[in-house]
Amino acid sequence: GFDCASKTEIDQVLSMGTSPERIIYAQPCKTNSYVRYVKAMGVKQMTFDNADELRKVARLFPDAELFLRIMTDDESSLCRLSMKFGAAKDATNELLATAKDLGLNVVGVSFHVGSGASDPMAFYKAVYDAHEVFEQGRAYGFQMKTLDIGGGFCGDTFEDMAAVLRGALDEYFPVSSNVNIIAEPGRYYVSAAFTIACNIIARRTVEDPAAEGEKCYMVYISGGLYGNFSSIMFDHQHPVAKVLRAGPATLYDCPSANACPDGEGIRYSIWGPTCDGI
Repeated sequence: GFDCASKTEIDQVLSMGTSPERIIYAQPCKTNSYVRYVKAMGVKQMTFDNADELRKVARLFPDAELFLRIMTDDESSLCRLSMKFGAAKDATNELLATAKDLGLNVVGVSFHVGSGASDPMAFYKAVYDAHEVFEQGRAYGFQMKTLDIGGGFCGDTFEDMAAVLRGALDEYFPVSSNVNIIAEPGRYYVSAAFTIACNIIARRTVEDPAAEGEKCYMVYISGGLYGNFSSIMFDHQHPVAKVLRAGPATLYDCPSANACPDGEGIRYSIWGPTCDGI
């Protein structure tokens, strides 16, 4: 299946011939026009986390299949999401009651512990909370059949996360429960899939304000924060620059690639290509 957060993503997936039943519109706060669009396209599955969204869906797409997104403990994550999305634990019962009163169909629960999570127990607690919401939903007569455990998995912590998550699912959503488990492992697949190569487009030598009489060096590269390096701002990444040299051999990822011909390194600050001061 496909987890989509926008009309553009839904368009792209549908253009590949994907069945609408395999798409979940995982955006708890949607524009009216997008709700009408997914209705027209037959994409029924979508998330919500508040009563206003329920009333919107009841008005525009009453046949939707809804997932209640719950808040999680995402303090250990690089990109925290629960500040923006997710129903608090003490609000889920009332939201389910509202959905019932509006004649809507809640078919599952979703959560996201944040992108780049480092605390495995965040998954355990989220699964436990989801189980409680399933019990609440069944009390209202909802046939809840799917749990979306989100994503944000990192390659370096994946095994620890998976071990805790597997144990929590076995405990609260065993095979006998007949609950479908879906996930969004986008970060796991692509976070270490690429290396960015940039051109040095300019160099600047200026007086070092921290050391009188000394020089400092600035290089300007073809990539910046508004392009390939946006992860510095939004994902708290710390890319490490390495020099690729032209010559008989191209050096990469080895100590000599960062050294001058005489063996002494030069410290540079690195700047992007735009006219902003970053």
